[in-house]
Parts: sequence; C-alpha cells; structure tokens
Amino acid sequence: MKLVKLFGTALVALSLSLPVMAQQSAGGPPDQVDQLAKMVGLTEEQQTDIRAIIDKMQGEIGELRMQARSLQEKMQNEIKSDFDEAAIRKHAEKLGDVTGEIAALSTLMQAKVDKVFTQEQRDELDKRMKQMQQQMQQRQMMMQQQQQQMQQQQQNQQDQQDQ
Repeated sequence: MKLVKLFGTALVALSLSLPVMAQQSAGGPPDQVDQLAKMVGLTEEQQTDIRAIIDKMQGEIGELRMQARSLQEKMQNEIKSDFDEAAIRKHAEKLGDVTGEIAALSTLMQAKVDKVFTQEQRDELDKRMKQMQQQMQQRQMMMQQQQQQMQQQQQNQQDQQDQ
C-alpha cells in the first residue's frame, strides 16, 4: 500500500505538470493518465473519472500554489535591515495554512484516484512500482560507484602531482 501512496505522490506531482504537457506539441510526451491506462489497464470510464479528479483538484491546488508563492515573496521582501517581525510571522502562518491545505488536497486527490482502481489494478501498480523502485536503486548505486571512481581518479591525480 505504501507503493500506491508513493505512486499517488508521483501522480500528484506529475498531474500538476499536465497543463504544461497539454501546451506542448502533439509530438510531446503522452499524458500521465494515458501512461497509467497502459500500465494497469484502465477502462475509458476510469480514465474519464481520473481526469475529472485531477482537473478539479489541480485547479484548487494551482490557486493555492499561487498564494503560497505570493506569501513567500512577501516574506522574502521582509529580509532587510528594518524588517517587520510581525509581518514575517503573519505571512509565515498564512503560508503554513496554505501549504497544509495543499497537502490535504493532494492526499485527497490520491485517495480519490486510488478509489477508482480495482484491486487487480492496485496489485499491478504495486508490482510496477516495485520494479521502478528497484531500477531507481540500481541507477543510484551505479551513479554512486561512478562518483566514487571519479573521486578516486581525482585523488590519484592529486597524489601524482604532489610527488
């Protein structure tokens, strides 16, 4: 179930980029619902339901993100020698409320999307997510090994120069 939640988080993050993807040319990457449909075999009705959930929630989350950016800018503008602590605290409190609401809406969106899946689709998604997680771990290990090799080469070069 943790993997479903992990996927839900990824779904939220990617769904927030759907407007950008929609603006891309027709040759751009497929949208996330299409990818999910191929991955777990969503019906047309499920795809429609998921798109409706994302569209509705995305609008609300988008508005809140704009509010959060505005509050962050206001706080940033208070970084000066004659700062107003009360204003900073007021903006910070509002920012906390807004980000809390974003988290709540994101979680609700994940739960609503999860509700659309059948148990078989959840099982398939869990399986795919485990595979993706293993691939990511393998890539990270390879990157770490490459980084260690590069560091070792740099150290060897430094040692040669010191001699």
